[in-house]
Amino acid sequence: MTERIYLEVEENENCPYMPMMVYEAHRDPVSITRVLFSEFDKLRGVYEVTGWSSRDGGAPCPALYAPVSDSGAGEAHLVFGGDWGVRMKPVDSGERWDLKSPAQFGEPYLMLNDEADIILD
Repeated sequence: MTERIYLEVEENENCPYMPMMVYEAHRDPVSITRVLFSEFDKLRGVYEVTGWSSRDGGAPCPALYAPVSDSGAGEAHLVFGGDWGVRMKPVDSGERWDLKSPAQFGEPYLMLNDEADIILD
């Protein structure tokens, strides 16, 4: 039986609002802490990733990964987190998670094209 992943992220300090989206997962989600990222205006490299929750006004929580159906590519690679999305920072930054850090950024979720960009622990 295929699991469905329901995502909705309210507007918050970490990322913009994302309306309800439903994805058909090909496998059960697993926890991850790193991805190879080369999207948007960020430098290509390995990034730490965490889920971001509304707990205590914004706090880390597990980030999860699952391959999902994609009407264009057949399969895409979904990284999602808490009710406030996911947060990323360069793996070598040495920083604690902090909404005020210019080296960190948040997104409602990540949709990666290549499974090789997912770094499983």
